[in-house]
This record gives sequence, structure tokens and C-alpha cells, in this order.
Amino acid sequence: MSRSPTPDRRPPNLTHDPVDGLVVFHIGMTISKPWRPDLWGPVFAAMPKMLTELHRNRAAAERGEAEDLGFLGAATLFGAKGPWVVQYWRSIEHLYAYARMTSREHLPAWRAFNTTARRHPGAVGIWHETYAVPPESIETFYGNGAELGLARAVGSAPLTSRGRTARERLGTP
Repeated sequence: MSRSPTPDRRPPNLTHDPVDGLVVFHIGMTISKPWRPDLWGPVFAAMPKMLTELHRNRAAAERGEAEDLGFLGAATLFGAKGPWVVQYWRSIEHLYAYARMTSREHLPAWRAFNTTARRHPGAVGIWHETYAVPPESIETFYGNGAELGLARAVGSAPLTSRGRTARERLGTP
């Protein structure tokens, strides 16, 4: 009895599913006084609450049970200066609307941070960066089973569906 060749079982190379545009939002904190967890702890604890709220809302919106806030997904990272989160949003309008909602987790956390920052300058810092990205300016590659970032937020597709090279996926010569 002869054996047939073993099929290639490597995970596929992927790219992200198409999007109409995207907002990439980085937000993080810097801990300048690590010996004062009473000052930075509440800031640190606020982000998981916001992310839980956003993920729950997204799931409820997908079931038709809630208004879509425009949140697509997030990844939490840790660096030498402190933690930060990369978030993906449908639009600037969605991001700003969430930031101003009094009934959601963000605005109370923002107000609490400002109170602490005024009383204890320099103990803990926060920062954010917002990038509005048109769809033709997005290129992604997820090789050998790595599926995170944007692909995790919006889904993935076979890499060749958008081009074999990064230049092809961006539509540049």
C-alpha cells in the first residue's frame, strides 16, 4: 500500500478583510511614581472597564440588541514606560462620540484622572494618538497563523485576495 504525499498543513498567510476606512487609536499611560499605586492604580484599572464595555457593546450590536458604537477591537501592550492599547474604530465620529458619553465608562474615568493630575502633578501621565486611515492606505500581512491586530478586529482573508506583495495590496507600483 503506497502512501500519498502529506498535504501542506501550514497555516495560511492572511490579510485583513476589507474596510471602508479606519481609525487607529493608541492610548496609554506613563507611571512616574511607581511607589504611589494609589495615584496610578485607578488610571490603570479604568482601561479594562472601558474595553469590557466596548467589547460587550460590539457583541450586543452584532446581535441587534444595542446601538453600534463603532468600536472594532483592541490589543493591549506593555512597554518600558507603561501600558498602552491599540484600538480600531469605524470613524473619528464614533470615537469622539464614545469619549463624550456621560453614561459610559470613559468620561467619568477622564474626569477622575484630571482631578488626580491637578492634585499630584507628574505622578501618572496619559497620552493618545489618533490616526484616520483611508482604506487604500492599509496594508496588512499575517504569516503562518499570526492573526491579530486589524485582522482580529475586522476578520481576515487569504493574502492573495488583495495581492501577493505589500506594494500590490497598497495598489502602488
